[in-house]
Formats: sequence, structure tokens, C-alpha cells
Amino acid sequence: MEAYIFPRFGSVLLPDVTTADVRQAILAAREKAPGVAKKLVYRVSFVFKWGIAEGICESNPSTTQALALPRVKRKPQHRKALPYDEVAGCLATVRASHAWNATKLAVEFLVLTASRSGEVRLAEWDEIDLAKKTWTVPAERMKMKRAHRVPLSDRAMGILAETSELRDASNYVFPSIRGRPLSDMTLSKLIKELGFDADIHGFRTSFRTWVQEQTDYPREVAEAALAHKLGDDVEEAYARSDLFEKRKAMMEDWAAHLLVCHERAMKGNHTR
Repeated sequence: MEAYIFPRFGSVLLPDVTTADVRQAILAAREKAPGVAKKLVYRVSFVFKWGIAEGICESNPSTTQALALPRVKRKPQHRKALPYDEVAGCLATVRASHAWNATKLAVEFLVLTASRSGEVRLAEWDEIDLAKKTWTVPAERMKMKRAHRVPLSDRAMGILAETSELRDASNYVFPSIRGRPLSDMTLSKLIKELGFDADIHGFRTSFRTWVQEQTDYPREVAEAALAHKLGDDVEEAYARSDLFEKRKAMMEDWAAHLLVCHERAMKGNHTR
């Protein structure tokens, strides 16, 4: 208020303050501090509400409707992601770390399935069909609020075999030391502490870029793997397949790519 409002009309009587006065002050604040400007709209409005209640003024010139402020253009913030050829090296570093075993396995499982953090961290054994090599994430844990079937590669199945040794009363596939779900911060912090400039969500980008640049799988197959909405409601009403069989082959290829990159890196280390 002292920096942006008082210099412009701080000495003006409330009844004499116009919407234009408030609008110009808010727009000036936006240029330097957009977050502060948004709060100022409400702060100034509170002053006029008090003035109306006290009988000092009859109207509020600072309502959001009266100000008719233009929308603030926000720059999209993309999650930091590793190039797809560096993901295997990251996973190797994760496996070699001293982190809790369930944490390490959760990170690799997340990468192999191209899943979101919450989908993996809260996964329960009841969602896993070992015979069919399928993990069905319930609708309430999905961003699109509909169940999502995930085909499990051989390596993903191997991870489940390892984490089954940690199975406890919580029924979580990747339990914390205390038998609770792992936190999102735990996974993200591990990646950062190991020296990788990437977000845990960014591994989905790594996967998507690999599909786009290194395979011939159609766009809709890759998008289905990420559980993204495809087309409009009319199209979805007719195209009801989740492309599971095609995704099964793609996820196996993704696992194979990670293995090849890992073996290539190991061979290079032995050569040096």
C-alpha cells in the first residue's frame, strides 16, 4: 500500500477516488510485482468496504469487475527433464546410492511406467495383476479421474519382485521406512542430491521425447501411455480403446532402451 497506492491517491478522500485511479495503480504494480498487485486489489477493496460500512463513501471502485484488468500472461513453466539417453545413467546412480531401497525402486518403476509421482507412491498391491503383468491405477488417483491400465515390462516386474520383500501391513508397493507412502519430496530430493538437474515429473518428458525421436509408435499410443486426453468428447465417445496391447510393446521397448544405454555406459567405464 505504501509503495503503490499511497503515492497515487493516498491523500484523496474515499468518495473522490475513481476506478481509474485504482486501475492505474494496480497496473503499475503489475509491471514490478504481479503477485503483490493481485493482493492489492483485495486490500484496497477492503478499505472501501469499511468506508461504505462507516458511511464515508457509497460505492467501491476497486472491485475486480469494475477494474476490468487484463489477464496476466503467464509463461509456461516446463518441468526439467533429462535427455532420454541420460536417464539410464541416472537410474544407475540411484541404484548405487544409499537411499532406502523402496525409494530407489519407486524411482525406477516411475521411469519404466512413465507414471506420475502420486500414482507410483500410493500404489497398492491390490492394483497389481502379476499374472497379466498389469497395474491398474484407480480413477481417484488419476489426473483425468478415470482408471488407467499400465502394461508392465519384464524389468518392471523384476522391480515388483524386489519390493515384495519389503511388503508390510500398509499394503503399499513402495512403503517408507515407517510403513507410510513415500513423499513426493523424497523422490525429488534424491534425484537432486545425486546431482541431476531434473524434476521427478520430467522423466515423463524424457519418455515422450524418446518415443517421438527414436520410435515409430503413433502419437496416440504415446499419449495413452501418459494417460493424456485424446481428442474431444465426441472422438473419445467412439474411440474407446486404451491401446493397451500397443502400449505393452512400447513400454518393453522403453525398458530395452534403458538397458542398452546402461550397458553401453558400463562398457565405456570398463574401457577407460
